[in-house]
Amino acid sequence: MIRPLLLGLGLSALLAGPAATAAGAQTPGTGQAAGTEQATGTEQTTAVFAGGCFWCVEEAFDKVEGVTETVSGFTAGTVPNPSYEQVSAGGTGHAEAVRVRYDPDVVGYSELLDVFWTNVDPFDGGGQFCDRGDQYRSALFPIGDEQQRLAEISKQAVKRRFDQPVATGIEAAAPFFAAETYHQDYHEKNPLTYAYYKWRCGRAERLETVWGEAPAGPAVALTEEGQATSAQGEQTARP
Repeated sequence: MIRPLLLGLGLSALLAGPAATAAGAQTPGTGQAAGTEQATGTEQTTAVFAGGCFWCVEEAFDKVEGVTETVSGFTAGTVPNPSYEQVSAGGTGHAEAVRVRYDPDVVGYSELLDVFWTNVDPFDGGGQFCDRGDQYRSALFPIGDEQQRLAEISKQAVKRRFDQPVATGIEAAAPFFAAETYHQDYHEKNPLTYAYYKWRCGRAERLETVWGEAPAGPAVALTEEGQATSAQGEQTARP
């Protein structure tokens, strides 16, 4: 069983910070906006995560109550409006990523961070599982100051828990481009093909190795001063 890392942080109420410019999304090959967001309110409702194959990341967030939409796509690259073939070949700088829209009254960014961390190998700097290359890197793309702060706290908590460097990056939010239609909801549309890919890639086995022995319950809590506190009661400096 893969157990949550940070459940119980209680940070949802802190996500109502200043609005920030969100990553827009475009449909590959068309140049047309696909859900491009305005600045107002986006920090509270949108998050972007990269964790290797976007099919698997999308599946993980689709299970979360309060998540209203997941879109597989690409972000943080230098080529505008890239295709899947361009990104998967490498060299564009993009990461396969998922844009998550959620209801902050139901689920907070801190809970989404729980889901993210326990669905990646945070120590793999060369990709994720069987998918190799920078385009399959794990990374957080926080939108606004509050997401940035919580992302840094969560990464610090992972480092402290395992007492080793964390390869997962925290990168600047960038334009998000939706992947082709056939990639969306792939785990639902192609369950057998998806299950075989996931099994062959060894994703579940590696996640169990990394997270399966973690103690149940929250690893950190947040004090009134906004500091991360480990399960052993030690405090970490506020980023």
